[in-house]
Amino acid sequence: MDIFSVISLLGGLAMFLYGMEVMGDGLKNASGSALKKVLGKATQNIVLGVITGMLVTAVIQSSTATIVLTVGLISAGILNLKQAVSIVMGANIGTTVTAQIIRLMDIDSSGNVILQFFKPETLAPVALIIGILLIMFIKLPNSKTTGEIFVGFGILFAGLLNMTAAVEPLSESPEFIDLMQRFGDKPFLALMVGLVLTVIIQSSSAMVGMIQALSVTGAMTFNLIYPMIMGINLGTCVTTALVCSIGSSKDAKRVGVVHIAFNVLGTILFMIVMELIKGFGGFPDLWQSTVNSGGIANFQTLFNLITAVVLVPFAGYLVKLSMAIVKPDVVNEEDKAYLPVPDAKLYEVPKLALSEAKKAIARMGEVAFKNLKRSCMLLEVFDERRVSVINENEDNMDVFTDSMDTYLVDLSKHVETDADSQRITTLMQTSTNFERIGDHAINIMEVAQSVNEGKLEFSQSANEEFEVVKDAVFEITTMAIAAFAHMDSDIARRIEPLEEVIDDMVLNLKDRHIERLKRGECTTANGMAFVEALTNLERIADQCSNVALLVLSESDKAILGNHHAYVRELHKGGDEIYNEEVAKRKKQYLSRLEQ
Repeated sequence: MDIFSVISLLGGLAMFLYGMEVMGDGLKNASGSALKKVLGKATQNIVLGVITGMLVTAVIQSSTATIVLTVGLISAGILNLKQAVSIVMGANIGTTVTAQIIRLMDIDSSGNVILQFFKPETLAPVALIIGILLIMFIKLPNSKTTGEIFVGFGILFAGLLNMTAAVEPLSESPEFIDLMQRFGDKPFLALMVGLVLTVIIQSSSAMVGMIQALSVTGAMTFNLIYPMIMGINLGTCVTTALVCSIGSSKDAKRVGVVHIAFNVLGTILFMIVMELIKGFGGFPDLWQSTVNSGGIANFQTLFNLITAVVLVPFAGYLVKLSMAIVKPDVVNEEDKAYLPVPDAKLYEVPKLALSEAKKAIARMGEVAFKNLKRSCMLLEVFDERRVSVINENEDNMDVFTDSMDTYLVDLSKHVETDADSQRITTLMQTSTNFERIGDHAINIMEVAQSVNEGKLEFSQSANEEFEVVKDAVFEITTMAIAAFAHMDSDIARRIEPLEEVIDDMVLNLKDRHIERLKRGECTTANGMAFVEALTNLERIADQCSNVALLVLSESDKAILGNHHAYVRELHKGGDEIYNEEVAKRKKQYLSRLEQ
């Protein structure tokens, strides 16, 4: 095998790896919106979890991607550890689909047109032609994604054919055949070769594909194949599990531990059984028999399937082992905010990353709302412990907002559609609005501190008035969070009318406050505290209005970039539905002030 054959082999491997990457990305983009639903719901028991992991991996053509997604979903709180373990077990089976596809190169068409069509020599160019047509000439919504799948498939097979052509001369090389026989006589060495090469290449499918390509030389015996396949499984376990665990939650790290334990135990048990069978003279014709591409694919599938069946009943023990190695997290106090940013591993499927980012920002909105309620409670009964919780949650929200901005900026490099890019903008702006609600809650807390330190006291009428505005602001904040969490335009449209009524109420109450000052019914210090608290409530309503407009912009592009113009038109009174909602809100809240 000369230098040019080596270059051709490496070039074929590069094409194979790139084809898998392109095809995998296309499949993930095509199925991304459904992956979370499938992974989150189809894991009610461990058997269903194994089947789910197998099917998802078969679809996206990468056990690494499946486990990366699983780790991300654990960090997001969608999956628990037991569900994740079952998915990992299934992923090992699903990854064998690639080898089963590659076995098509064993087809002997014998002049049959239909069989000839399924040979890689025909499939590769056909897939490439279809893919290029979809990407370059057909302008349908999903044509580019579908085209990427076909192009990736075509490049994968073109690379495989290149590797096969490069290694074919080795069938006439006594040195190569002798080397393979030496490896076959030393199963541990063959296992280590499979492990090390897989760690280097970082793809078990590519490694199996290389072995399948080498099978055309006639030098690949079963004695060599079975330990090498086991080594490949161990190699992908190391590259995937360890990398996926870095920087993730503790449960995510436990998935890495389980993946390693599962593969190591499966390999040890299988090697022991295989060596015992060989040692006792079982299947004497099997060990030195030549294995073709289909035989390699079948053994890989059988090995992973049997390993999963044997170890599934012991999944609970694997979970306990991971818990012992990775100690549990310290439980947060009930009212302290825990605001994790989604795992960057979800960038593998941008739509899933966007969905989890939205949920995380909605949680931050809930924390800001809780801080608002706590701050308002301080005006009634001052409590230093509550002040401590408010300050700690505010610090957490500030850190979360900065981290989320970074996360979304990085995510923007992975999205491909204008709609997803616009969603990132919406998420970033909403995060800022919720963070400002938290800032206004801090301002109200500081008003309460001033009232407490100055031993001030609002009049009964001021307290009653503040209660009305507070109720309205609590309602509008609840609506804003719900509208954003569900991207609900109907709820969002009901926010601006309430915001207008809150503005009217605050103006009304400020006028009343001036009248009380004139009559000497309250002091200047009391009045300043009252007005400042009202002003912050009004500004919270403004932030809720901003969130509503962002939600409406998602479904109505006319509003996008023209928020102020849209609001001005509403305030002119030409929208009957808007006017009816304003009238309803005035009756609900202004009537209470009049009483």
